[in-house]
Amino acid sequence: MTKETGEPKFSTKTSPKAEPALLELFTDGIKDIYWAENHLVKTLPKMQKAATSNTLVAAIESHLEETKTHVSRLEQVFELLGEKVQAQKCDAMEGLAKEGEGIIESTEPGTATRDVGIILASQKVEHYEIATYGGLTQLAKTLGLDEVAELLYQSLTEEKAADQKLTDIAESDINYQAADEQ
Repeated sequence: MTKETGEPKFSTKTSPKAEPALLELFTDGIKDIYWAENHLVKTLPKMQKAATSNTLVAAIESHLEETKTHVSRLEQVFELLGEKVQAQKCDAMEGLAKEGEGIIESTEPGTATRDVGIILASQKVEHYEIATYGGLTQLAKTLGLDEVAELLYQSLTEEKAADQKLTDIAESDINYQAADEQ
C-alpha cells in the first residue's frame, strides 16, 4: 500500500519490503482457520445428533469427514510454510458455534423447524469458511505459494459444495415441512 494523493493504493503483488508483514498476516489466518476447523470437528457431531432429517444427518456426517480432511490439509500448509502446527483461537467460529447451540436449545426436538435452524447455522459457518479460504487462497497466490494456494482452493471448493448441499436440502423438503408445523 502506497499513498499518493492521500488515497491508499493496493496491488496484487507485494514488494519485498511488505512481504514479511503480509506473510505474517497470512500465517495468522492459517492458524485461525486451523482452530476453526478443529472446533468444527467437535461441534458437528452435536449438530448431527440434534438433526431429524436423514438427509441432513447424512450431509453433516459427510461434512464432518471433509472437515477432518481440511484439518489435515492445513497441517500440510504449515509444513509447506516451515511453520509448526499451531491454532489461534477464532472468535468468529466460536460465536457461530454458540449461535448454533442456541438454535438447538430454543427449538423443539424432532421438528423440521429445528432442522431449518441447523441448516441456517451451518450455512453461516460455511459462508465464514468460504470467505476465509477464498481470501487465504488469494493471499497464497500473491505470495507465490502456489502449492499452498492449491490446497486451500481444494478446501474452498468443498466448502462451497457443502453450502450448496445445505441449500438443496432446505429447498427440497425441510423448509416446507417446517412451514406446516405449529
